[in-house]
Amino acid sequence: MIVNRLTVDGKDYFLPEPVSELRTKILEAVKAGGGYVNIPPLRGGPGVDILFSPGMPVTWTQIDVGGEGDADETPVVPTDADLDSL
Repeated sequence: MIVNRLTVDGKDYFLPEPVSELRTKILEAVKAGGGYVNIPPLRGGPGVDILFSPGMPVTWTQIDVGGEGDADETPVVPTDADLDSL
């Protein structure tokens, strides 16, 4: 399952698909010089209204939380030697 993370001014909001309409509303609010957009909750509830304005830091990230990779996969954990080479 893909979950979308919207980060606004350092605060994270997790959203279900689809997000295309929400992205359009946020862009329209910014282009208009500012405006409130309702951010729906991941699960039930009223959501939260956020005032978006030009210059406000906004980041979108998609996260796969379904664990659809191979069950035999072993996570790679960096060692101190790996970190020293960075």
